Parts: sequence; C-alpha cells; structure tokens
Amino acid sequence: MSCTFCSASSSDALEGVAARIAAAGRLPIWAEAVAAAAGGSPVVVATLIRAPAVDSPPGGRSLGAKMLVRRDGSRLGDLGGGPFEEAVAADARAALSAARRAAVQALYYTSGGERARGLVAQPDAAYQVMLEVVEAKPVLLVVGAGHIGQALTRLGEYVGFSVAVLDDRPAFASRERLPEADRILCDDLVESLRRFPIDSNTCVVLVSRGHKEDELALREVATSDAAYVGMIGSRRRVTAVLQHLADDGFPEEALARVRTPIGLDIGAETPEEIAVSIIAEIIQARRGGTGRPMSEQRAAGIGARRAKAR
Repeated sequence: MSCTFCSASSSDALEGVAARIAAAGRLPIWAEAVAAAAGGSPVVVATLIRAPAVDSPPGGRSLGAKMLVRRDGSRLGDLGGGPFEEAVAADARAALSAARRAAVQALYYTSGGERARGLVAQPDAAYQVMLEVVEAKPVLLVVGAGHIGQALTRLGEYVGFSVAVLDDRPAFASRERLPEADRILCDDLVESLRRFPIDSNTCVVLVSRGHKEDELALREVATSDAAYVGMIGSRRRVTAVLQHLADDGFPEEALARVRTPIGLDIGAETPEEIAVSIIAEIIQARRGGTGRPMSEQRAAGIGARRAKAR
C-alpha cells in the first residue's frame, strides 16, 4: 500500500500568472522569471544598476536595463551588446552552474568586459551589475520520518526549503506528524527514490530507522545530481556502509562526497539539536561557509593585523 500527501502551494498560481503575462506579450523577462520561481528551468536576471559618472551606459542603455540568461546561454533582453554584455552573460551562466549558490551578487565591469574590483577602486570606470538567480525553492528530501526526520522537516521549512519526507511506515509518514512538509511519501524507499526527481537543487538526508534502510537508500542517491547527500550513523557503521558500496563498484568520487557521519560537530544530543547540526551543514555546503565560529575568524583577523603592523 502506498500513500502520498501534498500540501497546497503557490506554484500553480505563479505558473498561471506567468502564462497570462506571456500570452499578453508583456514583460517576457519577468514572465520567465516567475515560471522559474514556480519550478521551471532556473534563470539569471542581470540588471544594470550603476554606470560611470563620466559616461552613459554601454550601448545607450539606461540604468535598470535587464537581461535574462538561461542555462544554455540563450537570452532575453540585452545590456547593449559588445564585450561588456558577453562578460555579464558568462558570469550569469557560471552563477547557474555553481554548486555553491549565491542568490544575489553585485559585480563590476569595465566597458571592455574586464572584471573590476569595485566602484571604490575604479569610481569613474566601473559598471555595476546585479545578478539574481531565480529558481524554485531548494528541495530537502528527508528519508526517515522518525524524531530526527520530524525535527528536520520543521527546521527545513523554516529556513526556506520545500520539504519532502519519505518513509514506508504509515504511522510515521502522516500529515498529523509532519504538517510542515510539502510532500509526504509513504511507500517503498527504493522505488520512491528511483521515481523522485533529484537534481542539483535537491539536498538528501538519510535518517531512516536502521542502517540497512539507509544503505539501500544511499545506493539510490549516491551517484545522483543532488547538491548534498548526508547519512546519519556512527563512524563504525557508516564506514561499513561505504565499504559495501565501494566493494560493489560505486565510484570513489561519489562516495567521497557523502556527508557521513552527518552534520556539524556542535555536541548535539537531542533530535532537535541534531537537526540543527544537519541543516547548518547543508547551508554551509550550499553557501560556502567555513563552519568556524565567527568570533574565531575575528580573532584571527586581529592577530593578522597586529603581525602586519610589527
């Protein structure tokens, strides 16, 4: 027996708005951006937000000019053409393919397309462009709806993930226990994972009821395109699981990227604390942080400045 629960979302409404805008022939850039946010192919919107005080924007474009860049490099709109536009388009594509996502970034260019260090360094020669990655919410796929999975669902939804929970036990995979989940899948773990659309915007966490179930699940996701794969367990247990997969021919690079034991070392003990450590590691993997205390980084900076002053 299988059961699936999906909560209402705004995706259908967003897609409807995008369709109406596109049909009317207005604002094609924003129509496609809305569709991307609703689950379509991700895009980057580049906006010219500042030009040198002594010059007009390239190609005669006014401030606020926009260009949408798709993953395949095709575009809507323009920033005046030439090497400046080509440089912006290249950086937009790089932003889409980066494993560590920066949702918004401001970059600086010369009119010839070279990257500038910023307006402070080149106040009369730098153009400032804002790049915005527009895509659907990242997906947190939690395999296991026990106490840790339940805490992960609450916390994942709170920090902005679309959460899907998979468990083969109806008593655990229920809307009553998991009201924050967008999707609840109650079915065979292996078959469900084979059907689930895992891509580079998906983070997978394996916290099922036992190491056998986690190993079966890991076999399905280890070589996927997921941005993050993590598995709970003791060092001895996870070492044994990884060895089993290695013995069966799984690529070394695929096994090396599995975060296991899972989470940052914060001394977590309760399910809620463990969930915090896991979500923190996922954020670190997506955003590129170090995981070090901010105060420690500040102290290192002070020490470096003092050493330089001697």
